[in-house]
Amino acid sequence: MGTLPKRKDIPPWVKVPEDLRDPEVFQVQTALLEAMFGPGGSRIPYIEQVSRAMLELKVLESSNLTEVVVYGNYLYKLRTKWMLQSMAERHRLRQERGEKPGAGEVGAGHSLTSSPTALLTPAFPPPPATAAPGITSPAGPR
Repeated sequence: MGTLPKRKDIPPWVKVPEDLRDPEVFQVQTALLEAMFGPGGSRIPYIEQVSRAMLELKVLESSNLTEVVVYGNYLYKLRTKWMLQSMAERHRLRQERGEKPGAGEVGAGHSLTSSPTALLTPAFPPPPATAAPGITSPAGPR
């Protein structure tokens, strides 16, 4: 158990001191921070509010990594860590492909009228026509 953070603006949903013990910690490439958290970390307050957690960034000297520390209720901090790791991986893959940050996202220079069929295409394939073994539909035999 380490020392408690010295941050003065601890969000009201974080319970002191119990939520500040045993934080979740992971590392992110420093180059991805702006894509994840916005210029100057402008999205951090929003991410904290929505995820009900508190974030702390620590730049690691002599490396291109930044340590992200997530404080909060056990389930909130695990969910926030998973979400941020997923965001970092997505941005890293886009960077490898040479895409600009925000490319392909709604509101990132795309007009909604440019491709109306893209909006109607389902994100997931339709369910199979046959039910799984042992499962009957509501209108099936009884």
